Amino acid sequence: MNGAVFLESEEVKLKTVEEEDIEWMRDNINDPEIRAYTTGRYPLNLEQERKFFEGHVSEGRDPIHLLITRDGDRKGVISFIDMNRDAGNAEIGLWICADEQGKSFGTEASRLMTDYGFRELRLHRIYARVFAHNPASGKIWEKLGYREEGVMREHDFIDGDYRNLRIYGILREEWTG
Repeated sequence: MNGAVFLESEEVKLKTVEEEDIEWMRDNINDPEIRAYTTGRYPLNLEQERKFFEGHVSEGRDPIHLLITRDGDRKGVISFIDMNRDAGNAEIGLWICADEQGKSFGTEASRLMTDYGFRELRLHRIYARVFAHNPASGKIWEKLGYREEGVMREHDFIDGDYRNLRIYGILREEWTG
Protein backbone atom coordinates (compact mmCIF):
# COMPACT_ATOMS: atom_id res chain seq x y z
CA MET A 1 0.00 0.00 0.00
CA ASN A 2 2.04 2.89 -1.37
CA GLY A 3 -0.58 5.62 -1.57
CA ALA A 4 0.42 9.09 -0.45
CA VAL A 5 -0.98 10.36 2.85
CA PHE A 6 -3.41 13.15 2.01
CA LEU A 7 -5.13 13.77 5.38
CA GLU A 8 -4.23 12.39 8.77
CA SER A 9 -4.94 12.40 12.47
CA GLU A 10 -3.61 10.34 15.34
CA GLU A 11 -6.27 7.70 14.62
CA VAL A 12 -6.23 7.32 10.82
CA LYS A 13 -4.49 8.31 7.62
CA LEU A 14 -6.42 8.98 4.44
CA LYS A 15 -4.32 7.96 1.46
CA THR A 16 -4.64 8.14 -2.28
CA VAL A 17 -6.09 5.04 -3.91
CA GLU A 18 -3.49 3.37 -6.10
CA GLU A 19 -3.63 0.64 -8.72
CA GLU A 20 -2.39 -1.91 -6.16
CA ASP A 21 -5.59 -1.27 -4.16
CA ILE A 22 -7.97 -2.33 -6.95
CA GLU A 23 -8.14 -6.02 -6.02
CA TRP A 24 -8.66 -5.20 -2.34
CA MET A 25 -11.46 -2.78 -3.25
CA ARG A 26 -13.12 -5.39 -5.48
CA ASP A 27 -13.00 -7.99 -2.72
CA ASN A 28 -14.52 -5.66 -0.12
CA ILE A 29 -17.19 -3.92 -2.18
CA ASN A 30 -18.53 -7.37 -3.11
CA ASP A 31 -18.64 -8.48 0.55
CA PRO A 32 -22.32 -9.06 1.45
CA GLU A 33 -21.81 -7.35 4.83
CA ILE A 34 -20.66 -4.16 3.10
CA ARG A 35 -22.89 -4.34 0.03
CA ALA A 36 -26.03 -4.51 2.19
CA TYR A 37 -25.46 -0.89 3.20
CA THR A 38 -24.39 0.53 -0.16
CA THR A 39 -26.22 1.02 -3.42
CA GLY A 40 -24.18 -1.74 -5.09
CA ARG A 41 -26.54 -4.37 -6.47
CA TYR A 42 -24.38 -6.20 -8.95
CA PRO A 43 -21.12 -8.11 -8.61
CA LEU A 44 -17.98 -6.32 -9.71
CA ASN A 45 -15.12 -8.30 -11.19
CA LEU A 46 -11.52 -7.14 -11.31
CA GLU A 47 -11.87 -5.56 -14.75
CA GLN A 48 -14.97 -3.59 -13.71
CA GLU A 49 -13.22 -2.37 -10.56
CA ARG A 50 -10.20 -1.39 -12.68
CA LYS A 51 -12.49 0.61 -14.99
CA PHE A 52 -14.00 2.32 -11.93
CA PHE A 53 -10.49 3.15 -10.75
CA GLU A 54 -9.45 4.49 -14.15
CA GLY A 55 -12.66 6.44 -14.79
CA HIS A 56 -13.54 7.74 -11.33
CA VAL A 57 -10.44 7.60 -9.15
CA SER A 58 -7.62 8.43 -11.55
CA GLU A 59 -9.31 10.93 -13.87
CA GLY A 60 -9.96 14.54 -12.97
CA ARG A 61 -10.53 15.87 -9.49
CA ASP A 62 -14.15 14.95 -8.86
CA PRO A 63 -15.17 12.69 -7.23
CA ILE A 64 -12.55 12.27 -4.49
CA HIS A 65 -11.85 8.76 -3.15
CA LEU A 66 -9.38 8.07 -0.33
CA LEU A 67 -8.33 4.91 1.51
CA ILE A 68 -8.90 4.88 5.25
CA THR A 69 -5.81 3.35 6.85
CA ARG A 70 -4.37 2.69 10.29
CA ASP A 71 -0.89 1.35 10.98
CA GLY A 72 -0.44 0.60 7.29
CA ASP A 73 -3.61 -1.50 7.03
CA ARG A 74 -6.57 -0.63 4.82
CA LYS A 75 -9.80 -0.13 6.80
CA GLY A 76 -12.19 1.29 4.20
CA VAL A 77 -12.82 4.02 1.64
CA ILE A 78 -14.24 7.52 2.04
CA SER A 79 -15.37 9.71 -0.83
CA PHE A 80 -16.87 12.97 -1.92
CA ILE A 81 -19.28 12.11 -4.73
CA ASP A 82 -21.82 14.19 -6.62
CA MET A 83 -19.79 17.32 -6.01
CA ASN A 84 -21.52 20.45 -7.24
CA ARG A 85 -18.92 23.17 -7.00
CA ASP A 86 -21.31 25.83 -8.36
CA ALA A 87 -23.78 25.18 -5.54
CA GLY A 88 -21.03 24.40 -3.04
CA ASN A 89 -22.25 20.98 -1.95
CA ALA A 90 -21.13 17.37 -2.05
CA GLU A 91 -22.28 13.99 -0.87
CA ILE A 92 -19.91 12.18 1.47
CA GLY A 93 -19.92 8.42 1.54
CA LEU A 94 -17.88 5.70 3.14
CA TRP A 95 -17.60 2.01 3.71
CA ILE A 96 -15.54 0.16 6.28
CA CYS A 97 -14.31 -3.44 5.96
CA ALA A 98 -16.70 -5.81 7.69
CA ASP A 99 -14.16 -6.90 10.33
CA GLU A 100 -13.17 -3.28 11.08
CA GLN A 101 -16.62 -1.82 11.71
CA GLY A 102 -17.42 -0.33 15.11
CA LYS A 103 -13.84 0.77 15.79
CA SER A 104 -14.33 4.52 15.06
CA PHE A 105 -12.40 4.49 11.78
CA GLY A 106 -15.48 5.73 9.91
CA THR A 107 -16.15 8.53 12.38
CA GLU A 108 -12.59 9.83 12.35
CA ALA A 109 -12.25 9.56 8.57
CA SER A 110 -15.57 11.40 8.17
CA ARG A 111 -14.40 14.14 10.55
CA LEU A 112 -11.21 14.63 8.52
CA MET A 113 -13.06 14.61 5.21
CA THR A 114 -15.77 17.01 6.39
CA ASP A 115 -13.17 19.42 7.69
CA TYR A 116 -11.27 19.20 4.40
CA GLY A 117 -14.47 19.86 2.46
CA PHE A 118 -15.24 23.05 4.37
CA ARG A 119 -11.68 24.35 4.88
CA GLU A 120 -10.05 23.58 1.56
CA LEU A 121 -12.78 22.90 -0.98
CA ARG A 122 -14.91 25.79 0.31
CA LEU A 123 -18.03 23.68 0.31
CA HIS A 124 -21.15 25.21 1.83
CA ARG A 125 -23.05 21.97 2.57
CA ILE A 126 -22.08 18.31 2.90
CA TYR A 127 -24.65 15.55 3.06
CA ALA A 128 -24.75 11.80 3.56
CA ARG A 129 -27.31 9.17 2.59
CA VAL A 130 -27.92 6.38 5.10
CA PHE A 131 -30.20 3.39 4.77
CA ALA A 132 -32.59 3.26 7.71
CA HIS A 133 -31.56 -0.34 8.40
CA ASN A 134 -28.01 0.91 9.13
CA PRO A 135 -28.35 2.91 12.38
CA ALA A 136 -24.60 2.70 13.09
CA SER A 137 -23.93 4.85 10.05
CA GLY A 138 -26.48 7.44 11.16
CA LYS A 139 -24.70 7.67 14.50
CA ILE A 140 -21.46 8.64 12.74
CA TRP A 141 -23.09 11.67 11.18
CA GLU A 142 -24.94 12.64 14.34
CA LYS A 143 -21.68 12.52 16.37
CA LEU A 144 -20.16 14.94 13.88
CA GLY A 145 -23.04 17.42 14.09
CA TYR A 146 -24.88 16.46 10.92
CA ARG A 147 -28.66 16.79 11.18
CA GLU A 148 -31.23 14.43 9.78
CA GLU A 149 -32.87 16.45 7.03
CA GLY A 150 -35.41 14.00 5.79
CA VAL A 151 -36.36 10.51 4.78
CA MET A 152 -36.83 9.21 1.27
CA ARG A 153 -39.50 6.60 1.89
CA GLU A 154 -39.04 3.15 0.37
CA HIS A 155 -36.25 4.56 -1.76
CA ASP A 156 -34.33 1.36 -2.49
CA PHE A 157 -35.05 -2.35 -2.78
CA ILE A 158 -32.69 -4.44 -0.62
CA ASP A 159 -32.97 -8.09 0.35
CA GLY A 160 -36.57 -8.34 -0.83
CA ASP A 161 -37.84 -5.20 0.93
CA TYR A 162 -38.19 -1.54 0.10
CA ARG A 163 -36.00 0.47 2.48
CA ASN A 164 -36.09 4.05 3.64
CA LEU A 165 -33.11 6.30 3.03
CA ARG A 166 -32.22 9.01 5.55
CA ILE A 167 -30.46 12.18 4.51
CA TYR A 168 -28.06 13.87 6.94
CA GLY A 169 -26.52 17.26 6.24
CA ILE A 170 -24.32 19.92 7.73
CA LEU A 171 -23.61 23.52 6.71
CA ARG A 172 -20.20 25.16 6.93
CA GLU A 173 -21.34 27.55 9.69
CA GLU A 174 -22.55 24.56 11.76
CA TRP A 175 -19.23 22.73 11.54
CA THR A 176 -17.13 22.90 14.68
CA GLY A 177 -14.39 20.53 13.48
